[in-house]
Amino acid sequence: MAGPTEQIRTRVVPALLTAFGVTILSAGLLTYSVPVEAEPGAPSPDPTIAVVATPSPLITLPPIGTATPAPTASPPPADRVATRLRVKGLGIDLPIVKGNAGYPFCNVAMYLAALSQPGFGKATYLYAHAREGMFLPLLTTKARGQRGQTVEVWTSDDMLFLYTISEVFRHVPYDQGLDRPAVATTEELWLQTSEGPKPPPGQPPGPKTQVLATFVSAAPADHAAAHPKARPIVCG
Repeated sequence: MAGPTEQIRTRVVPALLTAFGVTILSAGLLTYSVPVEAEPGAPSPDPTIAVVATPSPLITLPPIGTATPAPTASPPPADRVATRLRVKGLGIDLPIVKGNAGYPFCNVAMYLAALSQPGFGKATYLYAHAREGMFLPLLTTKARGQRGQTVEVWTSDDMLFLYTISEVFRHVPYDQGLDRPAVATTEELWLQTSEGPKPPPGQPPGPKTQVLATFVSAAPADHAAAHPKARPIVCG
């Protein structure tokens, strides 16, 4: 009986080398040549020709860490509009209606139809009077007390968009208020309120306070929460 050393030399080592060779071949890293034993009666092979084993085709996998492409999101409905706004930390909760051509209504916020709506990758512009129960807290709360506040905007197709207040701009001339929102190329929200009373007839509007909020997320919302009853009234 062969001793352990002889067994290792004659059995174990060849087995390990064979397994190692198969492993490398399966990884596509090695080709090898082996002599072919002729069958009885078959012509002798040319000793100068080697038979090369071709490894099986391999499945190409993406590199480790490669992100899987996310499914393409469905485009938002073209008729989506903002229907409700809430800034819980400032005590603001208002239905939203389309902006009118005259003096803004009371008891509601209004969206500027000339700009965008939530989810379209541009600026949504909402405005309301600086009155109790409306946008007065934007005027009376210091900027540091507004930054970081969460703004919730519901839409007509039962979606809820979350934004975070990032900037507060005071004393913005009425004819410059749309300079930045009109050219926005990212999802953002603008809130506007007046800094003074209604101007006398023939006089231009006074300066405005504007609040900029950056987009955080969007998710489906409860239908009732997204459709509050709006009761706009004419006020002067």
